Amino acid sequence: MEAFEIHPRALDLAALRLLDDPARPVALSSQARDAIARAHAVLETALAEGRRIYGVTTGPGPLADQAIDPAQLAEAQRRLVLSNATGVGAALSPRITRRIMILKLATFAAGASGVTEALTDRIVTLINADCLPVIPAKGSVGASGDLAPLAHLGACLLGEGDAVLREERMSAREALSELGLDPFPLGPKEGLALVNGTQVSTALAVDGLFQAEECLSAALTCGALSLEAGSGTVSAFDSRIHDLRGQPGQVAVAAALRGYLDGSALQNDRPVKRLQDPYCLRCMPQVMGAALDQIEAAAATLDCELRAVTDNPLIDPETGDVLFGGNFHAQGVGMAADTIALAMSEIGAISERRTAFLVDENMSGLPAFLVAGAGLDSGFMVAQVTAAALVSENRHLAAAASTDSIPTAANQEDYVSMATYAARRLGDMAENLRAILAIELLAACQGLDLRRPARSSPVLERVHTTVRERVAPWHEDRFFAPDLEAACQLLVAGTAVAPVPASLLPSRRRAAVTRHASAPQI
Repeated sequence: MEAFEIHPRALDLAALRLLDDPARPVALSSQARDAIARAHAVLETALAEGRRIYGVTTGPGPLADQAIDPAQLAEAQRRLVLSNATGVGAALSPRITRRIMILKLATFAAGASGVTEALTDRIVTLINADCLPVIPAKGSVGASGDLAPLAHLGACLLGEGDAVLREERMSAREALSELGLDPFPLGPKEGLALVNGTQVSTALAVDGLFQAEECLSAALTCGALSLEAGSGTVSAFDSRIHDLRGQPGQVAVAAALRGYLDGSALQNDRPVKRLQDPYCLRCMPQVMGAALDQIEAAAATLDCELRAVTDNPLIDPETGDVLFGGNFHAQGVGMAADTIALAMSEIGAISERRTAFLVDENMSGLPAFLVAGAGLDSGFMVAQVTAAALVSENRHLAAAASTDSIPTAANQEDYVSMATYAARRLGDMAENLRAILAIELLAACQGLDLRRPARSSPVLERVHTTVRERVAPWHEDRFFAPDLEAACQLLVAGTAVAPVPASLLPSRRRAAVTRHASAPQI
């Protein structure tokens, strides 16, 4: 498989999604190598001139006034990495860890960090060998960089901590030895460049973004199925209604729902005649469209962050200036993650309301709890309870994290973003949301069975067939959990989701780079 070349400030969401494949190697472009070499040359000149450089010739954080002996500059970087490696909790997944390494490589490729080509080559080697550091998930406040988790990446380069080599966990030193590598000798600025940056927050937030998009796609399918099962009408999705409001997400969701319902015989055979459907059906474009707009806004922030340089200090190769600032502060990433969390919570909440609608015989016109023998059988009664529990949990998880701040580093770092937690909690929310949608999917397919012989649209009937290949209809109560797990797996695989236009998904649409057939670029 051809390597993706990483170019200066050219990474985007679509490319990062493709790079989830561990078989896809990466490489630095010649432009990136030139940029890295130029910045490192500026750093060497500054050191030769005896200039005072934060974190290089001085201590870090509140120790910035403490000078470091020139003979100890490399040792100071090694100690910085090891002392910062204070992460706790379960390890981040291999998918997230690989993204972190790619993002770190991409920020170095911009040529503003002052690191050596040798350091970037070592990161490339580990990525391509599928050698991933074990990075504990907890310990970052999302400012001054994701210090603790990124230090575990740096520690792996030094042969400290653990690594996973081709899916086998071992000590980092053993993993390096199996690859014929010695621990990497950090040079001036390299430890600081490794631990500074928003790469962990960003990798987690992007993962949440991708999952939110997938769940929104599934929710559109589930919502259309629920509308069909519950004698709903497509009339509320008339384009004239949504064009008069003009909200782009709302317009797009209404168009998708109209497409899914096109050709349905159930629209002309509705046992329950309503002038207007309940909000959970009628207002799907308004609610899920608003969620789409928020996902779009978050995608714009994260797409920009992929091309950002977020360590400190930074180097301007044109002027030779060393710039001191705060690009490592992840407030924007945290707020984007909070936005995604809000969208996830609302997608799940209205899904649960559609399930509640379907199991209510007075609302849907279907048998109580979607089984013919209600009383002896309770059908989907407690499945809806589970959905309600998960909705409540996601509402609590959706509380803004980026509004919190706890001063650190003796009040030198006195306002932090909490972006890492803001992004990390999206994984739990996505897992909950998939289960909420899986319950609706099963309930809606059961409702369609109860409305036979009338048929839905070709698109939705194909989804129904896919579900029924894994989960039989309910004729009487049975052990529910395996069916729910099967439905969740179908949603993860995307096989029980009607096709969604790529233009509806921000991360697939935001592909700004030109890829050459001979050398795919990032």
